[in-house]
Amino acid sequence: MTEGPEPYQVVNPATEEVIATVELADRAAADAAIARAKAAFESWRNVAPGDRARLLRRFAAEVDAEREQLALLEVANAGHTIGNARWEAGNARDVIEYYAGAPERLFGRQIPVAGGLDVTFHEPLGVVGVIVPWNFPLPIAAWALAPALAAGNTVIVKPAELTPLTALRLAELALRAGLPEGVLQVLPGRGPVVGQRFVTHPDVRKVVFTGSTAVGRSVMAGCAAQVKPVTLELGGKSANIVFADADLDKAAATAPYAVFDNAGQDCCARSRILVEASVYEEFTQRLEQAVRGVRVGDPADEKTEMGPLISAAHRARVASYVDGDTEVAFRGSAPGGPGFWYPPTVLAPIAPDHRAFTEEVFGPVVAVVPFRGESDAVRIANATEYGLSGSIWTRDVGRALRVARAVEAGNLSVNSHSSVRYWTPFGGFKQSGLGRELGPDALHAFTETKNVFIATEE
Repeated sequence: MTEGPEPYQVVNPATEEVIATVELADRAAADAAIARAKAAFESWRNVAPGDRARLLRRFAAEVDAEREQLALLEVANAGHTIGNARWEAGNARDVIEYYAGAPERLFGRQIPVAGGLDVTFHEPLGVVGVIVPWNFPLPIAAWALAPALAAGNTVIVKPAELTPLTALRLAELALRAGLPEGVLQVLPGRGPVVGQRFVTHPDVRKVVFTGSTAVGRSVMAGCAAQVKPVTLELGGKSANIVFADADLDKAAATAPYAVFDNAGQDCCARSRILVEASVYEEFTQRLEQAVRGVRVGDPADEKTEMGPLISAAHRARVASYVDGDTEVAFRGSAPGGPGFWYPPTVLAPIAPDHRAFTEEVFGPVVAVVPFRGESDAVRIANATEYGLSGSIWTRDVGRALRVARAVEAGNLSVNSHSSVRYWTPFGGFKQSGLGRELGPDALHAFTETKNVFIATEE
């Protein structure tokens, strides 16, 4: 029997209604897309830097003009709150606009040598395969495609099966902006088919993967066979460290949003709250009030602060971490009826070896544990295979710097829960990933440095 495109029904996670049917590509379609991208590369890399920049600015303008439509699409497809979805659409625009300034600033160096001139160039790699997760489908697609295109590569984006709609719209907007055919393609498909073809096809010169650490290891191992570079943004089990001298009111009021944002489906979620023992009881009392106040409901409602989980299967996975033996300190509320709802849940007390404390739940579940002093806080924070993000709450600037330098994580914030700015680097330590996205250095992740010596002596 001949393989062919596979129809896939896209479901609204807040209503469980089918909102679209998308054809998932087979291996032949993936190979055809790679061939188109390879053919487009030679002309795209030779587009004058100013012209490439102009096209990317037009692309950003098209995204800007459709921000509200993109946001509404993400609300329906991914269950994101309308407030979050608007931020995400704006972030995608900002990222494309930021890297639109890069083609004319992709500087090499002149290195002093004897007998001639030595210069370096940053050459594009070729075809880049981008594998995007379902939790933040729109911005994460932009984080990879924008610097890759700016550097002169062609890009194929494979969105997650569950959330392909905004990526597909991005491809349409790129064509409308004037990007040539084949330069940016979006190819919905299953990971073991399309994603794996990015890994194995020799004409795909780099893979960017965002997802679970287990799958990331597999992607990295597969790329190793061709010495193919990868950027990996993987799991997290981040700590929110609250010292006794912190502004406890603010720390407790903001802690739920550091883990329940996007229903906890965030690799940066601060899903372990470490509280200095002397204020543990005081803090948890304030935290309870904050958690019970989180508004969970229709993501299209402007007042909603947390929407549903992405699917019934994922809800069952999250629920498996809160079994009959797990001590639930308190919970927020969640709607009944259709939709993949799960209430904000706080676990305490909890053993340090409990799987809800050591594994990435990827849902609205947080564990609270006490610590005694700086060294104990750092020890607990670092007792994980992950190292993506985290927060430190203290009024002592010296302590903030000491703990920030000691915690093994790539993105830390003091007295806030900020992790992402498009002009600063983003990425993890340990098994949270490899490489950095965003910021000025991401561009070089999509180039090879070429050294050229020109003899000037007779």
